[in-house]
This record gives sequence, C-alpha cells and structure tokens, in this order.
Amino acid sequence: MPAASLAPDPSGSDARGLSEQRNDASFPDLWSELEWRGLVHVSTDADDLRALLAGPPITYYCGFDPTAPSLHLGNLVQLLLMRRLQLAGHRPLGLVGGSTGLIGDPRPTAERTLNTRETVAEWVGYLQAQVSKFLSFEGENAARLVNNLDWTAPLSAIDFLRDIGKHFRVGTMLKKDAVSARLNSDEGISYTEFSYQILQGLDFRQLYLDYGCVLQTGGSDQWGNLTSGVDLVRRAEGASVHAIGTPLITNSDGRKFGKSEGNAVWLDESLTSPYAMYQFWLNTDDADVVDRLKVFTFLSRAEIEALARLVADEPYRRTAQRTLALEVTTLVHGRGPALAAIAAADALFGQGELAELSAETLASAIRSLPSIVAPGSLTVAQALVETELVASLGEARRAIAQGGVYLNNVKVGDDEVTVGAHALPGGFAILRRGKKTLAGVTIS
Repeated sequence: MPAASLAPDPSGSDARGLSEQRNDASFPDLWSELEWRGLVHVSTDADDLRALLAGPPITYYCGFDPTAPSLHLGNLVQLLLMRRLQLAGHRPLGLVGGSTGLIGDPRPTAERTLNTRETVAEWVGYLQAQVSKFLSFEGENAARLVNNLDWTAPLSAIDFLRDIGKHFRVGTMLKKDAVSARLNSDEGISYTEFSYQILQGLDFRQLYLDYGCVLQTGGSDQWGNLTSGVDLVRRAEGASVHAIGTPLITNSDGRKFGKSEGNAVWLDESLTSPYAMYQFWLNTDDADVVDRLKVFTFLSRAEIEALARLVADEPYRRTAQRTLALEVTTLVHGRGPALAAIAAADALFGQGELAELSAETLASAIRSLPSIVAPGSLTVAQALVETELVASLGEARRAIAQGGVYLNNVKVGDDEVTVGAHALPGGFAILRRGKKTLAGVTIS
C-alpha cells in the first residue's frame, strides 16, 4: 500500500491537528518532555538517549503486528510517540509485521491461533493505512513504511539459524516474561512462538543495516523483544543501539486502559465510531485525565497544567475531559467527525436538534447505544422493553404516563405512539428515559 501524507482540511489546517504541533519549548530537551509526559517506563542508557535525541536527526522505528484488522488505543501511545519524535526532526520507520504477524507474539496465557497468510496480508494493508495517518511522508525527515516479510521471506532456515540464531542464548530467551509464564503453565509454549523474539531482533538488525536505525520504541511489556534487537545489533554488528519502553496505561483503579468488558477501543471507525471514541475519553475519571492529556495530546505543559487546576477547582465542568475527548478524537478521526460527535452527544441528551444530524452521524451514535432493529409500527412502550430501558410493558406505560419518556427528544404522552413517528434521517429513532438513559432504533 503506498504511503500518503496527511491530508489538509479545507480551512488549510491539518485535519488531525498534527502538522502545526511542535515539541514543547518549556523543556530543556526532548528527553525531559518525554519523561514529564510519562512516556518512559524503561530504556537503555538514559544519558545516551538524552544526548542522542538532542543531537542530529536519527532514524527510529516502532513495529505493529497485524493480529487484528485494526490498531487500538494501546497502539496509539506508540503512534503519538513516533509523531513527537518526528516533530523534533527525527526520521520514523513504521514497521507493519507481515512476517511476525504470521507467528504472533507469545501471550502469557495461551498459544495464539494462527491466521491465514491471506488474512495477515489484508490486515497489513489496513494497519499501514492507519500508521500513515499519524506520520508525515514529506520533508527531510519523511517517514517510511516497511514490512518485515520483505527480508524474512527470502531467508532460508539454514541462513536463519547460522547467521541469526547463533547470536541468541537460550538461557536469556527463557527469562523473557511471556516465555517464562508460558513455560510454567499447563499450555506450555511452541517453538514457533518461542522464536518470535528472534524475528523481532532480526527486524532491528535489518533496519540498522538498511537505514541506520538506532532506536526502537514499544510498550514495556515488549521489553524482552526490544532488548533482543539491541543485543543482536551489538553482537552481530558491534554497534550500540537503543530502546524505549513506554508504560502500560492503566486506570487509577488498576484496570487495563482501553478495555471495557473485554472490548478494545479500536482506531478503525467501523469498529469504534467517532461518537464512541469521543464518549470513551469524555468518561475519563478525574484521577486519570491529566495523565491522559500528557500522553495522548500535543497540548503544551502550560495548557495541561491549566486544565489540571480546573480539575481540582471546578471538576463538575469536566473541562479537561471535554478537551481530551476533542483532541484525541480529532487526532484519530479528524476535526469534522470529532465536532459531529460533540453535536450528536449534545442532541442525544436534549441540548440540540437530532433532526439536524446527518444519517452517518446518527448511525455512528446508535452503534454505541443499546439498540434494536424494528418496524416503524412498533410502539414506544414496546421499544422501551425490547431495548431494556424498562423491565416490562407495565413499567413502560407508567414511565410514559409520568412524562419521563422521549422519542427523538419529544416527550411521549401516549403509549401507542410508534417509533416510526417523525423518524430521523437514515430511518433512526432515539429513545430516552429520564435525562441520561438512551437507546436507539433502526427502523426496518
């Protein structure tokens, strides 16, 4: 898939709010900013990295495996770190793992199910397109997309073992966290997944040889794989290269960030709509929002500290959460969809006109609500039961009689009113019970 530069919006500013951003001048160097933003959990020598990032442009990379058709919020940490480094003048390589995606990074719990070659190849294209949105492919430090299948596919098993495998020590490989966990489980670990760290180490060596790449970034849970590459370049090429492991993002209560009942928040809008993305960030706890602003936005230190004061002094206004939601939804989906998500949220809760929303925006919002597909002749009372806004038809009728039920923001006074009355663009209807409990109906 050919790389594309970030497309400007009609106003002339970057649609994703990236092109005009620069690293914060209030810090003495880039490394200090990365530390303040909480982006460094573990690394190779910090003093060397500070000097390296403050010096002439370097080439760095981050890898993304196509184990799903979309990247998710955990990957967004790496994408925005890549962007920060590029804004500072350094040259990014976005690696999508056409070969490592065929193997799968070992999970601590169980063996992965291997996807077909055709599926992995298709997902490579999807992920390359997503990575491209966060990098610039123009200028002296233009980004490049690379695929590790290009250098592993021609490699014979003998060459792999002789030229690469001989530099790895089994004792060291056994100590990797995921490997150790699997060895101590009933599941065990296959030789296939055990070898994954060698493939990732091979990537760093190849990128060092081809592009002079001297830095890899990744999540701290990947630290064993990151250091495999550092060690391989040192052993095979006698060169010193570096790695940065970002912290795993968790909520203040210790739950894994970006997960809700096992569902990831995806960057693909067909999997997580712009409305759902906006709502996810809007619901950030006060205890977490300042840290999220540091990691996931390009706001300056002064701007974030001002928002932190508002969290402390006027938390009920949720200014920090609204800013975070707008900034990140803009970065992921663009300014237009982010503003449409705000308009949809306002309209859904009675602060705007639902009929003025586009069918596309309504569809995006309804995907994030409890919803049903039903004929327009279905009564609102029946719809309340089927969407589980109430437990019974009797409860639905009482709620309507008490004036607490709305169809498309219009109070329902008759329990025989149908959901098809005054349908919204696209054939949708929005039910609301009270001020905040919503459900959607797609009229068949």
